[in-house]
Amino acid sequence: MEIEQLMEGISLKRSVESGTEEQRAAVKEILLKVRNEGDAALYELTKRFDGVDLHSLRITEKEINEALQGLSDEHLAIIREAAKNIKSFHEKQLRNSWISTDESGTMLGQKITPLDSVGVYVPGGTAAYPSSVLMNVLPAKAAGVKRIVMVTPPAKEGGISPAVLAAANIAGVTEIYSVGGAQAVAALAYGTETIERVDKIVGPGNIYVALAKREVFGDVDIDMIAGPSEIAVLADDTAIPEEVAADLLSQAEHDTRACSVLVTTSRELAEGVAAEVEKQLGELPREEIARAAIEKFGRIFVADSLEGAISAINELAPEHLEIITRDPMNVMAKIRHAGAIFLGRYSSEPVGDYFAGPNHVLPTNGTARFSSPLNVDDFQKKSSIIMYSEEAFKANSEKIAAFARLEGLEAHARAIEVRRK
Repeated sequence: MEIEQLMEGISLKRSVESGTEEQRAAVKEILLKVRNEGDAALYELTKRFDGVDLHSLRITEKEINEALQGLSDEHLAIIREAAKNIKSFHEKQLRNSWISTDESGTMLGQKITPLDSVGVYVPGGTAAYPSSVLMNVLPAKAAGVKRIVMVTPPAKEGGISPAVLAAANIAGVTEIYSVGGAQAVAALAYGTETIERVDKIVGPGNIYVALAKREVFGDVDIDMIAGPSEIAVLADDTAIPEEVAADLLSQAEHDTRACSVLVTTSRELAEGVAAEVEKQLGELPREEIARAAIEKFGRIFVADSLEGAISAINELAPEHLEIITRDPMNVMAKIRHAGAIFLGRYSSEPVGDYFAGPNHVLPTNGTARFSSPLNVDDFQKKSSIIMYSEEAFKANSEKIAAFARLEGLEAHARAIEVRRK
């Protein structure tokens, strides 16, 4: 990894993944086909893109039970414990409806209502991500969503990963369908004969899934358009090079466009981490992917001061931020922009990916400046409550009518004045 002296800040922002003109056109064609042809389009497109000739879209109870039986007791116990941690964390985010009344008798408030239905997209095919199931489903469950639909592409042999099915069962998914890609997003957004439409779509996917989510936004809500993964480590001379290098590579192995950055006040640590990254790269099964990411988006910056390092991190606004310093709590208090913050030597990023409880669906590409991790609020909506008393109406009606006329809306003013007669 290159070592640079930190000057004014860090600029590693990658272009937003907006796809090619051909990809966007293909996605629009798929969405229209599913909207017009329903289930028939899902079967046809699954055969075309996944090479699987499905006989049924919905996963049966028998298949789910077989998946549970097919996993070891150890793996099931780990998934259940992770689910318990994630559920506990997100239940603490719950808000309550509220109402306040003033001396005139006017009542104002806010009503919290869970969404009726949510669709969860889980990547599949050659990979299996049970952690993605837990992180997207459990906040929705905590929010009170009754209908949670999961879609995931079938493997070449036509099945779905037992670990994914087990995680869905443990998390409380109500329906599971063996379909992926832009066609799955279309089914969730518009509905088909078998799959009833949902109110919101969450979960990661490839470029076609991302573009499809962007296209259907407005017909349904979506969580975010997530980019490649990122990690920044803010460290002083107390950090251990071998551990920091391993953490940087934990994200680099995700994607050739993943971003791994170390900002440190120690030149000795910088040199040690650079050597360790090169050493550990050669030991990784996904070396080709990780090496490409490190060469293009991997950097080590040496800062003159801790304050300068903190300022650079806030400018970067990373998805994942590890703080490995003498006093990580004090440093954390000065961080304004980061998706998830990991404090201390033992809070390695994968702790958050799988087990601790906070959500691993995080803002990327600098959007932590204005976005938050996936949370319970994403699965609830808020309605305002207004009940004006006669006393308050009489006291304020002239002002309300005057405000309406200030905007040139005479009917608004008359709607108030008709009640004053």
